[in-house]
Amino acid sequence: MSDKSLIRILCVDDHPLLLDGVAALIGTEPDMKLVAEATSGMEAVRQFRATLPDITLMDLQMREMNGIDAIGAIRTEWPRARIIVLSTFGGDAMAQRALKAGAQAYLLKGHVRGELLDTIRVVHGGARWVQAEVASSIATHVSETALTDREVEVLGLIANGKSNKLIAYNLSINEETAKTHVKNILAKLHANDRTHAVTLALRRGIILI
Repeated sequence: MSDKSLIRILCVDDHPLLLDGVAALIGTEPDMKLVAEATSGMEAVRQFRATLPDITLMDLQMREMNGIDAIGAIRTEWPRARIIVLSTFGGDAMAQRALKAGAQAYLLKGHVRGELLDTIRVVHGGARWVQAEVASSIATHVSETALTDREVEVLGLIANGKSNKLIAYNLSINEETAKTHVKNILAKLHANDRTHAVTLALRRGIILI
């Protein structure tokens, strides 16, 4: 098969074992070719410019520039870029953020060996695809009121152990406003307390630590 007829792939991840595993999988397929690798979001954008791959496999948590920002940067320059997210996060919020940024598919890393090759072919064919358990999580929370950007900021500070007083100081707001944000967060997440809210937010990918 000529290089022009191959599905040309860029793999972006900061874990060498994942890169090696993906390279080994792709190396067994006669219709695919790994043309480049990157270990950060910024490097991903540079490698995309250099190679213009048919498919980009994108991790989300990386140094310099995270995967969601890298997806946005790539899609701004190349709106037709086809990107598959490979993530350890199965939560609805993280998946929706990636899809909104422009990813066409969302695959959990634990399923790479069994589902990656089919996902590449599906996305290369022009379809979108989200793993069943991730799609189920999105459907479960679709009717809920989303946290505002400010509430996500507050939640991140709660996760770092900040009191209402320190949240107010960090965000240059008064303490009563901070308390109101916390109350709204607990209500929207159906959380029993601050610790429960952080646990739920981490599980859903609303915040990262």
